[in-house]
Amino acid sequence: MAPGVNACKEFQPHLTMSDYDMSKSKHNAKSSSPLTKSNSDFGGKHGSNSKNGVHDLLECPSCKNLMYPPIYQCPNGHTLCSNCKTRVHSRCPTCHFDLGNIRCLALEKVAESLELPCRYQSLGCHDIFACYTKLKHEPNCRFRPYNCPYAGSECSVMGNIPTLVSHLKDDHKVDMHDGCTFNHRYVKSNPHEVENATWMLTVFNCFGRHFCLHFEAFQIGTAPVYMAFLRFMGDDDEAKRFSYSLEVGANGRRLIWQGIPRSIRDSHKNVRDNQDGLVIQRKLALCFSGGGGQELKLRITGRIWKEE
Repeated sequence: MAPGVNACKEFQPHLTMSDYDMSKSKHNAKSSSPLTKSNSDFGGKHGSNSKNGVHDLLECPSCKNLMYPPIYQCPNGHTLCSNCKTRVHSRCPTCHFDLGNIRCLALEKVAESLELPCRYQSLGCHDIFACYTKLKHEPNCRFRPYNCPYAGSECSVMGNIPTLVSHLKDDHKVDMHDGCTFNHRYVKSNPHEVENATWMLTVFNCFGRHFCLHFEAFQIGTAPVYMAFLRFMGDDDEAKRFSYSLEVGANGRRLIWQGIPRSIRDSHKNVRDNQDGLVIQRKLALCFSGGGGQELKLRITGRIWKEE
């Protein structure tokens, strides 16, 4: 793994949440979700919803998404979803009248009676739901896209795991390795860079799954530390099937960490702030390095295994 900080490359996302909402998506022709089992956790039915003109009536004229209660209307009868009502500051985008708080109860009843597909249908979820059940299902749908796990950037790319692995390799130039054991050296010879040494991540292909190894410098209160931790590229329930260990040491001293990798559904910042990984006090790290506080030379070894 190359040492040092790689500046985050500015990347124009090719997929956004709205792309998934409206999808007929060219993206899905190129890469399909590796998760093929549909999710019926919230009472969804497997199949396709009926196509009729009612869906056209429920299409928000502003954002073009389907409207769910509460649905608002202006004095001239133009309808708008609750999200767009806030966005346009309660002014009808069609006739520019004030919307007020007039509800379109007839359309709300129609919306409640419909069975609709999951918004991630094009990514592999073929269940259909009643209105409110659909809204409960979607934040937990196992087919929903993942956020890019590259830390320290504003990268907003989303996609399934194969898409993100390619994105990390091609756009963030992340190191890719095969195997369930690793041995990495992190080196900073410039004493002015030791204080903020940060390496973003390395991706490992192991047991047919992908894992992200993070290593970085930050502070716990006023104490400067380094931290290494592993994240699983998949959902939390599958992440719990794996364990990993990290070890660092030199000069007769050794620190060992063992844990369960967090899913990339859990943000990098949340894992770091919970200190769920190998935490090395900076003074001890420099002691391991043997450079009199002038350089950082850490060797971190690790292993990933599958729990039976």
